[in-house]
Amino acid sequence: MNSSKAQKSILSLKSLLFTPGTKGDRFSRAETVHADALIIDLEDAVAPSAKQEARGTALRYLETVSGDHIPYILRINATDTRFGLDDLQALLNSSANPDYIILPKCNSSATIRSTHNLLREAGKSTEIIALIETAEAVGALDDIAGGDIKPIALLFGAADMAADLSAETSWEPLLWVRSRIIHAAAQAHIATFDSPYFDISDVEGLKREVKASASLGFQGKCAIHPAQIPIINEILTPTKEQADKARQILVVNRQGVGSVDGKMVDEAIARKARLILERAGIDTNDQSNQTAATKHK
Repeated sequence: MNSSKAQKSILSLKSLLFTPGTKGDRFSRAETVHADALIIDLEDAVAPSAKQEARGTALRYLETVSGDHIPYILRINATDTRFGLDDLQALLNSSANPDYIILPKCNSSATIRSTHNLLREAGKSTEIIALIETAEAVGALDDIAGGDIKPIALLFGAADMAADLSAETSWEPLLWVRSRIIHAAAQAHIATFDSPYFDISDVEGLKREVKASASLGFQGKCAIHPAQIPIINEILTPTKEQADKARQILVVNRQGVGSVDGKMVDEAIARKARLILERAGIDTNDQSNQTAATKHK
C-alpha cells in the first residue's frame, strides 16, 4: 500500500468518515462523497461476533489499495482487550500499511510508545491517533500528547466520555474536556479532531457544532454518515478570500515588518496564516503562491 501521508498534511484533513469494518462495499464511498479521510472501524461499529470478519475485510482492502488515495485510518479495538490484541497482531502480520491507526481508550503515553515500536519493527509507517474518551485519559492528557513518542493527533470521543462522566453528549457538558484536549494538543504541536455529531437528521445542529468545534481550535470533524461530509467540508474549508489574505500575510512576514488591510503582521498572525493555507491544502513554500500574493498586495 502506497502511503498518502506525503501527499496530504494531517492538518488539511477536515472530514473523516467512519465506516464499519464489515461493510467493505462502502469503503469507497468516503472518496465519492469527498471525505478527506476514511476511518475503517473495527471497534464500536462492529459486534463481538463480527470482529474477525471485520478485521479480515479491512486488512484485505488495505493490502490491495495502491496509488493516489485519500488517507486511510484503521480504528482497532483497545489494545488491553483480546480483540484489540488480535487486531494489532493481524495488522503487524499483514502487508497493510494504513496511513493512521486510532488507539481507543488511550490513557497513557506507554500505549502509544509500545504500539509505535511494534509498527516500526514490522516496517510500517503508520502514525498513531490517540482517542481521548475516558476520564482517565483527560487526567493523563499532558502525558499522552507530550510523551517521548507523540501521537500525530488527538481525537475526541464524546459518547464514551459522556458515559464515563455521567454527562450528556451535548456541547455544553463536554466543553471543558474539549478545551483540555485543544490545550494539550497545542502544547505538543499536534492536530485535533472532534467527535461525530450523532443526530444524523439534525442538519442545523451539525452546522452549529462544526462551527463551534472550529472556533475552539479543532482542525477537523468526524462523521458517521456520508450526508454529513459536505456540511463539514463547507464550514471548515478556508474560502478563496481567506487563502488569498493568508498568502499576503506570509509574503509581508517574509519581508519583515509590514501590514495587510491596515493591520500589523507579526509572527502570531503569520502562524495563523500558515494554518489556514495548510488546511486549504496549499504549500506555503510554493513560490507561485508567493508571487500571486505579491500581485494582490
